[in-house]
Amino acid sequence: MCTVMKKVGPSLAYLEEVRQHVARLPSIDPNTRTLLICGCPNVGKSSFMNKVTRADVDVQPYAFTTKSLFVGHTDYKCLRYQVIDTPGVLDRPMEDRNIIEMCSVTALAYLRAAVLFFLDVSGSCGYTIAHQASLFHSLKSSFANKPLVIVCNKTDLVSVESLSEEDLKLIEEMKTEEAVVLNMSTLTEEGVMAVKNSACEKLLDQRVEEKMKSRRVSDHLNRFHVAMPKLRDDKERLPCTPQVVMEAGEKRKTEKDLEDENGGAGVYSASLKKKYILADESWKDDIIPEICDGHNVADFMDPDILNRLEELTSEEDRRKAEDDEEDEFEIEGEKLTEEQKKQLADIRKKKALLIQEHRLKKSNAQNRAAVPRKFNKDKKFTRERLVRDLSSLGLDPSSAMNRARSKSTRRKRERCDDVNDEQQSNKKLCLSRSRSVSRYPHEVLAGEGFKDSSQKIKALKIGNKSHRKRNKDARRGEADRVIPTLKPKHLFSGKRGKGKTQRR
Repeated sequence: MCTVMKKVGPSLAYLEEVRQHVARLPSIDPNTRTLLICGCPNVGKSSFMNKVTRADVDVQPYAFTTKSLFVGHTDYKCLRYQVIDTPGVLDRPMEDRNIIEMCSVTALAYLRAAVLFFLDVSGSCGYTIAHQASLFHSLKSSFANKPLVIVCNKTDLVSVESLSEEDLKLIEEMKTEEAVVLNMSTLTEEGVMAVKNSACEKLLDQRVEEKMKSRRVSDHLNRFHVAMPKLRDDKERLPCTPQVVMEAGEKRKTEKDLEDENGGAGVYSASLKKKYILADESWKDDIIPEICDGHNVADFMDPDILNRLEELTSEEDRRKAEDDEEDEFEIEGEKLTEEQKKQLADIRKKKALLIQEHRLKKSNAQNRAAVPRKFNKDKKFTRERLVRDLSSLGLDPSSAMNRARSKSTRRKRERCDDVNDEQQSNKKLCLSRSRSVSRYPHEVLAGEGFKDSSQKIKALKIGNKSHRKRNKDARRGEADRVIPTLKPKHLFSGKRGKGKTQRR
């Protein structure tokens, strides 16, 4: 057996290579409607396939970009068509063609399809029209009994009318009784759909004609009967339009028509009140009253509110102008001296700088305290500095210091003024202010939704009563479904073991 396997080893290896090659080929259905694209290399076959199908074939400006068969699908008259892109074929003897070219020749020979033979009339593919016509005649035997469409591509570069008489004659010789010559440009997409529709239509007509010739159809045709109505008299009855339709006149305008006439979407707003049935047509455009707290807001609107607003604005402008006319540096109606004006200006300037610095630190400190300790490590803001700055400006710092002390928010224990000597000896201390008193549990706070304390007490009682059953079950909440004991005693007690089965 080993000797036999060694002898047929090369043949099996060849069959494995064939199997792998066939596995790489696309899945082609030989019985479905098929369009087959062929021609010289780089004439625009793959570009046409990308335009009419959902396939994505690589397109490059050099020959033999397509090295195997590619299958795409398109639709025409609600029918699915299979489009096959083949590699380019050169005009040379059959024995000189390589495997890539033989894929195209084999597809032309064995597939029942409509053939689209592509011609590059511009010559940019590197082959003249004469060379492409010679290839067409060498493959003409493969086009027998198949719908044929000759496609003159790249008409955006050179039009067919501008070709020489020799080239036009070659194209006419290629045209047979059944073949159709069409112009197309895949770059501008001019004529692409016409080529596709023409090829699909010719293939469809051929398939229908073949089916009609078959014996299977003739067996069913005798079962069909087309009924034709018989004339009851010789009177001629022409088609007529009802009088009601004639009197209706022009077509009724819809909201879409009105929208297009008045600026389109976003400009025209359809009226939702035009179909209202009211006693008076003028009521349709009335403003719907806005109700707040049971009252119509329109009843409280002042009809002269705009005039009053204008009066307030003019009065504010007048007062502001009067204030500007007065001396800017004036305190409590008394005019300041030049030295006092200078000091006041310095104070205001210093105040503005402090405000800016404060705002900057507040933004950096993420809205924490105004001057927290972590930002005052260098002791910039101290009482000594305040005394120093005010003294340098010639002002008395005593009032500012008293004010700073009075604003302290720390809670301190101080000795009461009305204590006697005995209390002082026992060092009894009292607070400077009274402690906060605990809130009554049934006190109603704003926003709780209770009318009075009695209503709140009643609600708390109802809530506690609803929780009572759940609390007896030792559940944490309404969603607690835990089973604390997987083996309850009432299900497992009194059972006999595996050992003895005798009773008392």
